[in-house]
Amino acid sequence: MTVSMAVRAERVSATREQILAAAERLFAEHGVFAVSNRQVSEAAGQGNNTAVGYHFGTKADLVRAIVRKHTERIERIRQGMVAEAGRSAEVRDWVACLVRPVAEHLAALGNPTWFARFGAQVMTDPTLRDIMIDEALTSPSLRQMLDGLHRCLPELPAEVRAERADMARQLMIHMCAERERALADGLPTPRSSWHDAATGLIDAITGMWLAPVTPEPRTN
Repeated sequence: MTVSMAVRAERVSATREQILAAAERLFAEHGVFAVSNRQVSEAAGQGNNTAVGYHFGTKADLVRAIVRKHTERIERIRQGMVAEAGRSAEVRDWVACLVRPVAEHLAALGNPTWFARFGAQVMTDPTLRDIMIDEALTSPSLRQMLDGLHRCLPELPAEVRAERADMARQLMIHMCAERERALADGLPTPRSSWHDAATGLIDAITGMWLAPVTPEPRTN
């Protein structure tokens, strides 16, 4: 690679990062479809209003790129936790493998962050939520976490398992988004750190998974 090609590659990489950062912030604050590519380009300092489409394609492609930027880092943290959990028979250990990697990643980003609010916006949009879910399901460590959790709960009916998985996902996404919003606005939070906030979430989600199941009423 020549010097000029290397310089151009660095510029392209820097431009892509600027677009990703600007889009993540704007999507988090206003919602994905309330923000135009022109607004993202302007916020990223790009004079060319077609920069977003040139570098990322569609808005869905841009959303996927933002998700991947973060999930790759979260995956590295979760891999270590899953390896440490081994063959644990404790529900709490596997719930921790779900929650703590995200909290640690958000803590490492500093303040303000936008990824939690971005995730909440995407997960409430029926046309985009599958992107978040698809990217999560490609995570080997997340699949291992789910396998470990399910081994701890062999008697839980399949429909209850699916329902509680949805509850756990929604609780984690929206509680992280609320904490992120409060930190960005300088408001008080129930817990003093992301680590402590994760502990509270782990407590709540573990309790939810272990809650008794009310039998369906019999019909004559």
